[in-house]
Amino acid sequence: MCKDGHRLKLKAPDADAGKRLDRFLHEQLPDYSRTRIQEWIRAGRIRVQGRVEKSSYLLRGGEEIEVEPAAPAPLRAEPEPIPLEILYEDDDVAAVNKPAGMVVHAGAGCRSGTLVNALLHRFGQLSSLGGELRPGIVHRLDRYTSGVLLVAKHDAAHRRLAEQFARREVEKVYLALVHGSVKGESGRVERPIARDPVRRIRMTARLAQGRAAVTEYRVLKRFKSFTLLEVRIKTGRTHQIRAHLASCGHPVAGDRLYGAPAKIEGRPTLGRYFLHAWRIRFRQPSTGALISVEAPLPAELEGWLEGLPL
Repeated sequence: MCKDGHRLKLKAPDADAGKRLDRFLHEQLPDYSRTRIQEWIRAGRIRVQGRVEKSSYLLRGGEEIEVEPAAPAPLRAEPEPIPLEILYEDDDVAAVNKPAGMVVHAGAGCRSGTLVNALLHRFGQLSSLGGELRPGIVHRLDRYTSGVLLVAKHDAAHRRLAEQFARREVEKVYLALVHGSVKGESGRVERPIARDPVRRIRMTARLAQGRAAVTEYRVLKRFKSFTLLEVRIKTGRTHQIRAHLASCGHPVAGDRLYGAPAKIEGRPTLGRYFLHAWRIRFRQPSTGALISVEAPLPAELEGWLEGLPL
């Protein structure tokens, strides 16, 4: 393995024309994970013909590629005795009920107290495909979103679940309370999701470019100033539900980043988003049996609904 600071020079064969940059490098440098190579690309440690390109850059063949490997970050997920609610479990997968306020895995500014720390304490070993910081993690929920989340116990299960997500075969249903009166009894938002160019910590569905995203909803109950929705997502983009509903003028209650007010007269501060991953339906990785798992609406959200004027 190459030490940090030691540069490698590669040349893309003509036969690899059309191949993604990160895939090519992973094939050429099998000692390094694809995730780690993507981190180097984002950090500008890999240059194609002297230029920094994206992981998705398609080779033309013949390019000179320079790689400056970096030592992996010392951060590693460790087991922590954190309470965990298991909704479903078999030899391949577990479905857990993530509470609002819990981060799924460690990252910048968060090194402990995550769902991954709790999972490692509960199960000991999980799929390694997500890397040392994300063992078992096939998909994610935002920090202040609660609900059901799938975890892969081993690599084969992880691959099969990831394939289902990629083919959009996993059904994900959320409950969301939004501000205002939503028009009609159902609807569909099909707008691309992109990083907000002004506020980089959030996404936006108000630009022409971005990643394709589809959100469907139906009205469950109407209140004087709010609408309770059942939401289904056909894609899994970052902040998708929050950005899509906000783009329609109906931000999720409690979601100040996307325009919800900090205080609501006559109501206690919510302290989280009124967004809950209620149900997930998937194929059991080994048998193909259809599995449906539900997470009941948390007590704090049930309580917040009580007393809302109709």
